[in-house]
Amino acid sequence: MGTEKPEAGEATEPSKWKPVLGLAEPDEQPAVPVRVGRVFDQPEPEELLELTVIIPARNEEESLGACLESLTAQSDEVFKLGRDWELVVVDDFSTDRTAEIARGFAGVTVIPAGKLEPGWTGKANAIWTAARKARGRWLLFTDADTVHEAGDLRRAIHEAVKHKAGMLSYSPRQMVSGLAQRTLMPLVFCELALAYPPAKVSDPNERVAAANGQFLLVEREAYRRLGGHPAVADKVLEDVELAFLAKRRKVGLRFRYADDAVSTRMYRTTPAMIEGWTKNLALLFNNALATALWRALDIALLVGLPWLAVELWSARFGAHSLQWLGAGWVLALLWVRNLFRFYGRVAKSNFPFADCALSPLGLPLFVVLLYRSWFQHRIVKRISWKGRTYAG
Repeated sequence: MGTEKPEAGEATEPSKWKPVLGLAEPDEQPAVPVRVGRVFDQPEPEELLELTVIIPARNEEESLGACLESLTAQSDEVFKLGRDWELVVVDDFSTDRTAEIARGFAGVTVIPAGKLEPGWTGKANAIWTAARKARGRWLLFTDADTVHEAGDLRRAIHEAVKHKAGMLSYSPRQMVSGLAQRTLMPLVFCELALAYPPAKVSDPNERVAAANGQFLLVEREAYRRLGGHPAVADKVLEDVELAFLAKRRKVGLRFRYADDAVSTRMYRTTPAMIEGWTKNLALLFNNALATALWRALDIALLVGLPWLAVELWSARFGAHSLQWLGAGWVLALLWVRNLFRFYGRVAKSNFPFADCALSPLGLPLFVVLLYRSWFQHRIVKRISWKGRTYAG
C-alpha cells in the first residue's frame, strides 16, 4: 500500500486550517493526530457541492477538448457548473497544449499536479492533487480521452444512490480505428468480461472486484474509508485496487458496461496501444502466460482444422480415400462449431459484429502482448507508460 505524501506536515496557526475531504493543506497542521498512509477523519467544509469531476491529463491535447465539451455542456440551471458542481483538470507535467486547452473552457479549474514523490504513479499523484481539495459530495475520476453523454453525471449519482453503491464504475463504449485496434480490442475486452463479470463484481457476496478508471464515481465518505489515492499510490492499476478495497471495506461497489453514458478512444496509435496493454495485461489476468497459451490454441484450431480438412479432401492418403473424405467433413464441421464458439466468446466484449468477426486476425498480436506483458512484469520487473517507468 502507498504511504501518505510527506507534504502534509508543517505547523501553522490553527485558525488558518480549512479541512477539505478530511485532509489538511500541504502547509497546514490538522487539529488531530495524523496516521501515515490513512485518510484521517476531520470536520467537513461548511458547504459541499454535489459533485467534483477530476480529470488527470498528461499530454492530452488531441482528446481533452472533446472531453471537456461533453462535460461542460451538462451545466444548466438545475445543475450549474461552479454552483452545484466543479470540474478540475490536473495538468500532469504536460509538454503540449493540454493546460492551454483546458483553460479555454469557462468554469474549468486547471491546477498543476503536485511533485511526483517516490512510490507514486503519475496518475495517482495527479488525482490526489485535486481530490485532497475537492468540495463535492461525490467525486468522479474520469480520463481525458472520454466523451460523456448528456446528463450522465446526474444519472450516475442517481444510479449509485439507488443501488446503495459508495463506488460506481462504468466500462465505456470503446471507439477504435485501424485494423490492429479493431481486431485486438474485442479480444482483450471479452477476456475482461469473462474475468470480471459485472454481475459478480456488483455482488457484495462475491470476491471478484473491478473498476474502470475511465469513469470512477465515489462517494465522499466512501473515499475517505478507502484511504483515498494514498492507499493505492504505487499501483499501476489503481482503479482495480480501489475496487478491491471497496469490496473489503464494504462501501458498496457497482460496475457495468455503460455505452449509454460514456465512450472513449483509449489509444490513438498502434505503438500506444502496444505500450498500454503491455503495462496492463499481466495485472488484469491472474496468469497472462496461461492465457497466451490458450489463445495460441485458438490459432491452432482456427487455422489447423480447415487446413487438415482440405488435406483429407484431397485424398492424398492412398487407399480408403472415401473414409478420409468423410473425416475431412467431420473436421470441417468441428471447425465451424469452433468458429461459432469463438465468436460467442468474443461477442461478450460488446464490440460491433464486424469487429468481433475480424478478431481472429488479432490473435497473434494478443498472444505476443500477453507474453510481453508477463515478461516485463515477471522477468524485467519494469514497465513504461507516457514517458515514465514503474516497477513491474
